[in-house]
Amino acid sequence: MKGDSNRIPTVAMAVAAGFGVANLYYNQPMLALIAQSFPFSKIALLIPSATQLGYVLGLVLFLPLGDLVDRRRLIVVQFVLLALALIAAATAPTAILLLGASFLVGATSSVAQQIVPFAASLANDSNRGTIVGRVMSGVLCGILLGRTVAGFVATWFGWHATFFLAVPAMLAAGALMAARLPTRPPLETIRYPKALASLADLWEEEPVLRRAALTQGALFGSFSVFWTVLSLHLQEPMFKLGADAAGLFALLGVVGITAAPWSGHIADRRGPTLVVQIGVLITVLAWIPFALWNSILGMIVGVMVLDFGVQSAVVSNQHKIYALRPEARSRVNTIFMSGIFIGGAVGSAFGGTVYKLAGWFPTCLFGAAMASIALCLQTLGKPDPNPPSPA
Repeated sequence: MKGDSNRIPTVAMAVAAGFGVANLYYNQPMLALIAQSFPFSKIALLIPSATQLGYVLGLVLFLPLGDLVDRRRLIVVQFVLLALALIAAATAPTAILLLGASFLVGATSSVAQQIVPFAASLANDSNRGTIVGRVMSGVLCGILLGRTVAGFVATWFGWHATFFLAVPAMLAAGALMAARLPTRPPLETIRYPKALASLADLWEEEPVLRRAALTQGALFGSFSVFWTVLSLHLQEPMFKLGADAAGLFALLGVVGITAAPWSGHIADRRGPTLVVQIGVLITVLAWIPFALWNSILGMIVGVMVLDFGVQSAVVSNQHKIYALRPEARSRVNTIFMSGIFIGGAVGSAFGGTVYKLAGWFPTCLFGAAMASIALCLQTLGKPDPNPPSPA
């Protein structure tokens, strides 16, 4: 199967990865409605950050297992655990319990990042970027549709219904993976504690991985600033729009979906470093219409540019890191994705705080500052080498 893109179950993997990652983003367009359900608690505003921090924990604890056991079995088990966490979120009677359930939803949603390195392991050097790009298109669809569906369902049926509807979807995704994924024995036979300890060694020994994780973390922090405050901003008197409108903005993420296969294809042929640098610059520029054109049209233009920049960079960075250690792809992905979602948690937490204290324009400056960190990482110092081309 390895290397034959026609035989790699990319469609099934893309669908399942999209289902898994969508759970991370349900709470963003619903945040205002959730906060209204708990009017005497400020904890609800921390739910996006708790979900993303839970995701980081899931990446650290669960992803290394992908190098040690059969990934297909691990993926199926994680989908079942994710369904249980969603039930807990849907039935949470208090804000603090919803915060804890959201943390568990985030941790188990890391199943999506078991699927992406699995796809990379089934490809070869000449088409790895293309295969990863196709599966990432599914991830981006999950992000897009997760926000859109959550916004509409929450508006018409309440935010609890969104979590309940996700439960059968996760069970179906697990069944799909059980039916379509091949059995792949691990390339290494090491114990779990040693695999966890090796994360520090990978971080120290792989400068390409360090720069990719820090760059993408800064970009995703910038990305999360916008999506965390969007539903709050749209409720302002100048707009008077609800969660369904915030969900509709996610449909504009179709631009990001087109960026994933494009950037993967270009990275296979021209090298991923250039594509990463272009994506970073585009992300910084996205904050210009947000800041200077505070209108629905300005946000439409900005979100399309933002999605295109962030997704172009992430696919190309994945192309680079998956070429580093074939026997440790899950652990490499642990470090990369942990960096991304630590950045996302920072963006969500501080973005929401800046918005509450100072308003929209300072929030835009903060989002642009986070993206500018990525720009500095990519322009200062010696450029990363591109992965070697296949013979």
